[in-house]
Amino acid sequence: MPETPLTNPVTKEPNFEHRVPEGDNRLRQVCADCGFIAYENPKVVVGAVVTSGEKILLCRRAINPRKGFWTLPAGFMELHESAETGAAREAWEEANAKIEIERLLAAYTIPRLSQVQLIYRARLVDPAISAGEESLEVGLFDYADIPWGELAFPSVRWALTQFASVRHLASFPAFSNPPGETGDY
Repeated sequence: MPETPLTNPVTKEPNFEHRVPEGDNRLRQVCADCGFIAYENPKVVVGAVVTSGEKILLCRRAINPRKGFWTLPAGFMELHESAETGAAREAWEEANAKIEIERLLAAYTIPRLSQVQLIYRARLVDPAISAGEESLEVGLFDYADIPWGELAFPSVRWALTQFASVRHLASFPAFSNPPGETGDY
């Protein structure tokens, strides 16, 4: 197997130093042998507020964090996929839901977790849904019946609330974190 720039050719162990690279202003992991900089960047989460008529798709999480709580179908984007494709894939993986992405609903920043969340508005194209591997159960809820006290994450509440304010509009600007919600808690 060819040598990677992340290992010392003699010991086969990483040979990183924690320092500020030339031309930079942040401490980074830098290979002492070749100068490779191991950047750490935020993770991108993609998901959707999926509707079927007036009902909204929610998934009860089968995994941590927040196992047993309700969420939107969402998860980490994979390499080499578009955000829209990732959101559709997550809906399939978590709820066996075939969806059609309509438009971007919101882009949230969660600095505490080093995340950017892209949440879309989508519609269910096939009424057959069922719990995927990462869900205990799935359900379609009227807005008034959403289990607000059992939502997994603040961003789920943000997305559902913001969605309700534009649900019948064809066009609207994408939302961001609600006022005062920095994502740092």
